[in-house]
Amino acid sequence: MKSHVIVFPGSNCDRDVAVAIKNISSHQPQMIWHKETSINQSDLIVVPGGFSYGDYLRCGAMASTSPIMQDVVKKAREGVPVLGICNGFQILIESGLLDGALMRNSSLSFICRDILIKPKNQSSVFTKKTQVAKMPIAHNEGNFFVNSEQLKKIQDNDQIAFQYCDENGNVSEHSNPNGSLENIAGILNENKNVLGMMPHPERASELAHGCEDGKTIFESILN
Repeated sequence: MKSHVIVFPGSNCDRDVAVAIKNISSHQPQMIWHKETSINQSDLIVVPGGFSYGDYLRCGAMASTSPIMQDVVKKAREGVPVLGICNGFQILIESGLLDGALMRNSSLSFICRDILIKPKNQSSVFTKKTQVAKMPIAHNEGNFFVNSEQLKKIQDNDQIAFQYCDENGNVSEHSNPNGSLENIAGILNENKNVLGMMPHPERASELAHGCEDGKTIFESILN
């Protein structure tokens, strides 16, 4: 398995993702600095979480213009699996690979805690092994929104990957930490090879973290 992790100024989850992938696949991912312009043959590209460019503009907007993102977009459109986590999700939206927008949390405050998610789509390369899982979130702008036309398209095409839920898998306003439309925690592109998600599977991928539910996403990709 050949995998690559993009590194931006301000990324702080790039090494976490690399460790998770190495532990699960036994292959060391290659770290790609954002100023590079191409990625060699890849089985997985990860756009990690963090605060690229300090979130000084709209989250992910500056990183989406980094030179490497042109090749990430190209490879995604060629079918290479691309995973964007938290700030990486924001970057994928800003790059046009995913629909919608990520707005301020409905509480208007930063949220850092464990939540539960359930798969809505279990046929993609990322979700085949997933089930109700506990993972941490840490974001200020995770409130997913699309207009009614985009929402219908996403629903009709089975692009909702994960929804926030309770311990029984029930999706409700009470289980929604940030106000996301339809409790959406992650979405796929039309071809199902690009996933953006706000929860951090790499922070829940080994028992030392207190939970290894996040392993299932990386195991799904590996398998």
